[in-house]
Amino acid sequence: MRKQHSPETLPLQGAGGQKEKIGNNELKALGINDVEILVNFSRVANGLLKHNVMAKPEILANLEALIHDPMPYALKKGGKFKNLADDVIALRKEGKFVKQERGNFKLKEEIADFPVWGLENIEVGALAQMRTAVQLPIAVAGALMPDAHQGYGLPIGGVLATTANTIIPFAVGVDIACRMCLSIFDLPAEAIDTETDKLKNILVDNTYFGMGCTTKSYFDSSLFDSKTWGETKLIRSLKDRAYAQLGTSGTGNHFVEWGELTLTEGALDDIPAGKYLALLSHSGSRGFGGAVADYYSRIAMTKTKLPAEAKHLAWLDLDKDEGQEYWIAMNLAGEYASANHHEIHNKIARALGVKPISRIENHHNFAWKEHLADGTEVIVHRKGATPAGEGVLGIIPGSMSTPGFLVRGKGDASSINSASHGAGRAMSRSAAFKTLDKALIAANLVEKRITLMGSDVDEAPMAYKDIHTVMAAQHDLVEVLAKFEPRIVRMADAREKPED
Repeated sequence: MRKQHSPETLPLQGAGGQKEKIGNNELKALGINDVEILVNFSRVANGLLKHNVMAKPEILANLEALIHDPMPYALKKGGKFKNLADDVIALRKEGKFVKQERGNFKLKEEIADFPVWGLENIEVGALAQMRTAVQLPIAVAGALMPDAHQGYGLPIGGVLATTANTIIPFAVGVDIACRMCLSIFDLPAEAIDTETDKLKNILVDNTYFGMGCTTKSYFDSSLFDSKTWGETKLIRSLKDRAYAQLGTSGTGNHFVEWGELTLTEGALDDIPAGKYLALLSHSGSRGFGGAVADYYSRIAMTKTKLPAEAKHLAWLDLDKDEGQEYWIAMNLAGEYASANHHEIHNKIARALGVKPISRIENHHNFAWKEHLADGTEVIVHRKGATPAGEGVLGIIPGSMSTPGFLVRGKGDASSINSASHGAGRAMSRSAAFKTLDKALIAANLVEKRITLMGSDVDEAPMAYKDIHTVMAAQHDLVEVLAKFEPRIVRMADAREKPED
């Protein structure tokens, strides 16, 4: 899917257009102090960075995971980090380069089992991150979805249940409450072909994309009457920014699109089977959620000292002020993200002159208070994962030229009532720019009859996993109710840097 990209895939250009470099101090912070080892790590890391194979945060995240547990990297033939992993294993057999545990909290020595869906298509870095996550002293259960790929702390596509009084900001994600929203109209799907220009113009006139973009007119801004906007100093300081960005979308994989929805018989109450015109959007809590995530993740890493490989999994105590503040801000970000989608959908429906007959939506970067099958109360973090409790409706998109799906959860306990949040990236943004052919991308869009406004090579369908493979891997988690075929797609302009 176009989603879930977090900051590990930001462009490699630094401030002033200078190429980034991974310095020795950054490597030493991972626990690398021996000069010879430092040279080897630096050569590999900066080589990957120079050739745009990975972005800097992704490289450092892999190195953290490798130092903690080199074996998964050593077993991957042809892997970019295999030689480093072999060196670390050999040195430890000699009693050298023994990892020093740092911080107030140690990880569990044993690695708990966790189920993985679609294992054959999940990169080793995501598996290593999930192994670290389930070793947290507060971890109760974990699961990895078939669209998983590496992120900060918890992999994107990762689900982690922690003790009932703990929450991990980075396991919620940088774009708090990033979500999907689907409006179904009682209009024939053929309208996309017969009214193409009208539908395209409606998108242009009623959607706004980009980092920091704002609007000046609102359909319904009543959310800002809520007393919650005065609850904390941080929330108060962000209220004006949130108000200005109400009804806007971000960059990267955020989109608003018209498509053809094919609904199965009996899928939704009072809506007959058939093909309908539908509107699908994907975005989150904009600058408000990003600022909340940044502020409280820093507090968490200050309050909760963990070994280097787990530092982005630092948690807040919900029994303390900072934990309660984050919980309030996170839930407000959820309401705000929902209001953002409603604003977009309501404006478009008004321009269309037709109200939707159904609207379905769900978060996929959030934390919920839930109970496991045995009754244990937990906080469930779904970072790029869709809630899939029994009977729960959700939306799992593909890419700009592949279908998304309206699904009903089956309530699988082993997945912690979760499913994928999309197709998941098959390659990083930098790799997409380096390897994908613009002519082939354009041909693919023509073949699939896609009208595209905005976007760039890094969001090409080829940069994502096969959505059909992902859905097949999780047939025990969700029931497919409808298929959504995108046709008129609007995303941020290519000049916009990804922020999601």
